[in-house]
Amino acid sequence: MAPASPSALPALAALPSLADLERRAAGGGLLLRLQVSDRLGIRGLRVVVARSRPQQPPLLLGELKGWALPTTAGLQLDTMRVQGQDIATVGPLIWAATGAWALECTPCRQARLLAIRDDPRQHRRLVRYFERLGFTPLRDLGAGPLDLALRLVWGGTGLLMRGELVEVLRRSVRRLEWIAPGP
Repeated sequence: MAPASPSALPALAALPSLADLERRAAGGGLLLRLQVSDRLGIRGLRVVVARSRPQQPPLLLGELKGWALPTTAGLQLDTMRVQGQDIATVGPLIWAATGAWALECTPCRQARLLAIRDDPRQHRRLVRYFERLGFTPLRDLGAGPLDLALRLVWGGTGLLMRGELVEVLRRSVRRLEWIAPGP
């Protein structure tokens, strides 16, 4: 685990830990699990939220995938999916858990993601969603030759965005606070 910088300690102390978030999820009938792998210094991450069901396997409600390089700007978030009914807490819980994990277990303090540009209307919605989480635009990835390497990494064109993980965690927790816990 990488220690937080001294200036970040007061901000982090006011935010929930990953263990706190797991307890909150369990109190709302949800399972929050992280799968982390480590290959050659690159840590793969999969955050999963599921609903417990008696006598049945848990029902998958959402997941996020990414990887972390051992740098302050090393968290790269790739795929997020949320599905089902009564899922208002799922997205904020996934983002909060991702931020808490990165801040507690990696040197990462910033994350990058791509607001994919498949459909113009959906792209605008994604950008607004990520901006509400605290991400800011870095640059457009298009069809130019200089964008080829990044397009291979992210798998498409769109707006590359960066977020400060303390702010992403803070905003996600704020959203969780006004959403009533699930059943």
